[in-house]
Amino acid sequence: MTLLRRHAPADHADLPGPASEQMLAAAEERMGISLPGDLRAWLSQNNLDLPEEDVDDEVACCGFDGFPDEGSFFLGVRALEKLYANRSVPGGFDPPDQPDNPFWRNEWIPFLSDRDGWTGKFIDVRDGRVGRWFVGDITITGEYASLAQYFDSVAEMLTKIADGSHPVCKAADGRLVWS
Repeated sequence: MTLLRRHAPADHADLPGPASEQMLAAAEERMGISLPGDLRAWLSQNNLDLPEEDVDDEVACCGFDGFPDEGSFFLGVRALEKLYANRSVPGGFDPPDQPDNPFWRNEWIPFLSDRDGWTGKFIDVRDGRVGRWFVGDITITGEYASLAQYFDSVAEMLTKIADGSHPVCKAADGRLVWS
């Protein structure tokens, strides 16, 4: 977030701030699952839910466009909870006959998505690894060893944007601009 504030201050200024401990505990209770420590720490600093008046009920997920990339965004507590409820299934995994290679497991908590909820990243509460899902494609588990490793990759991308070496994004007038 320091890199975003430094290189895209207008984008950073639009972000709403932290989630309260009460918000996090209530979301965990409604979902029936505990948030991993690093996801909890992220949300306690960066609850990236849109203000209620900006939420579009016609889309599966709402968030601040353009960060961390074009077409996807980090989920705030409300959006995370909504997408988790949409993905969770009775029995704990989908499809029910493939427990070792499912499309979705209830132990996965989404933290990044596109507007339709068709693709995104999740953290596995069992071991903290970060994976990726895409509706209609194979789910990838362990794409990153941890949320911290994933955020290191985002920091590397923001550094490339700042120094002008990112192939499809630049910072202009305090905002990330994707081509």
